[in-house]
Amino acid sequence: MDIATIVGLVAGMGVICGAILMSGGFGMFVDIPSIIVVLGGTFAATLMKFPLSHVIGSIKVALKAFLHKAENPRDLIDTAAELAGVVRKEGMLGLEGRPVENVFFQRGLTFCIEGQKAEFIRQVLTQDMDLTIERHDLGKKIFSAVGETSPAMGMIGTLIGLVAMLANLSDPSAIGPAMAVALLTTLYGALIANLFALPIAAKLGIRSNEERLNRALIVETVLGLQSGQSPRALEEVLLSYLPQSKRQDEEEIVGPGSESSA
Repeated sequence: MDIATIVGLVAGMGVICGAILMSGGFGMFVDIPSIIVVLGGTFAATLMKFPLSHVIGSIKVALKAFLHKAENPRDLIDTAAELAGVVRKEGMLGLEGRPVENVFFQRGLTFCIEGQKAEFIRQVLTQDMDLTIERHDLGKKIFSAVGETSPAMGMIGTLIGLVAMLANLSDPSAIGPAMAVALLTTLYGALIANLFALPIAAKLGIRSNEERLNRALIVETVLGLQSGQSPRALEEVLLSYLPQSKRQDEEEIVGPGSESSA
């Protein structure tokens, strides 16, 4: 579970709710026509941009912003070194007794055990990685579209409210509701975009990059195991996937003493 996403959402809602309470309560900030204009208009516009199945699927993808925590690349490197040691001592069949939780990683290990060629392994795993990242990027695009559309729908609601207000200047009782629609639709659109849709789109972009890095690292690991690389040599190759600062920390951990494992 990603604590930062949840804390950010709760903190943002807390600030908004606190400001509303200090301004006189929730009652004056609830307007059904405004909600219909913003939510209904945003949903309709999103359906015009994307197929319904993609919109529904994006909800599942969005859960990654809250619930998914990417594996630490350094943990994957440790696992790769351990598996390389197993292959060196027991051969490829030794991997059968070393299952891993990562489904993508396990699929690659299965290819190694079956004796598949390196080119086949690279092609299948790379295609799997690209399609997965594409699905994640689609979820990001949909929430970015929601973030772009909701403020526009808020502006449309504002124009509707202003027209209603100007058309009923002779009736003072109609001015208040019309102004509520005019102002609250803008508020609702801004909240949906800046407290929900755009932050989720940004977090999904980060998750997509993390997934791409980890899967590329796994592909490199599987190909290294298939070619019989030593644990130390495989670690050196995989460390290039880490930022320089983390790479230095990892090098201190593996250290020169690990050379004996090769």
